[in-house]
Amino acid sequence: MMRKYTYSPALYGILIALAMILSYLESLVPLSFAIPGVKLGLANIVTVFVLYKIGAGSAFLITAVRVILISILFGNIMSFAFSAAGMLLSLAVMIPMKKSGKFSVTGVSVSGGVAHNAGQILAAAVILGTKEIIYYLPVLCISGVLAGICIGLLSAQLIERVKI
Repeated sequence: MMRKYTYSPALYGILIALAMILSYLESLVPLSFAIPGVKLGLANIVTVFVLYKIGAGSAFLITAVRVILISILFGNIMSFAFSAAGMLLSLAVMIPMKKSGKFSVTGVSVSGGVAHNAGQILAAAVILGTKEIIYYLPVLCISGVLAGICIGLLSAQLIERVKI
């Protein structure tokens, strides 16, 4: 059995690849046809799993690499800016919540989903130079809660069942 700080680069590569595959699969299912910007965030299963099983630094590294690679392969500089802002705010909220030990995996995931959407809205307001886009935040908060619950429940099962 591996010790906490001896995880191999191969494991990180597998986790990054899994997160990228989940991101790509999600792009094939257009959930945002009715409400632009709404996504389930399947790749966040990997982020939450890594946060709990390996640690905050690894969760940041794996998620950052995924955001960069997905933006290069399938996006553009704007999609990178929105994704990076969402990722940073999401992890900034999830990491201390997880460390506190007062929240369930699902609670941490929900907060991450809402924070991710808030980060994207803030990035859009700055990039577009308009604060009116903030009116869209309640819609994205609702979707963040719903997606966070789904991702949190799935992640909790993986955390419990997968031994690394």
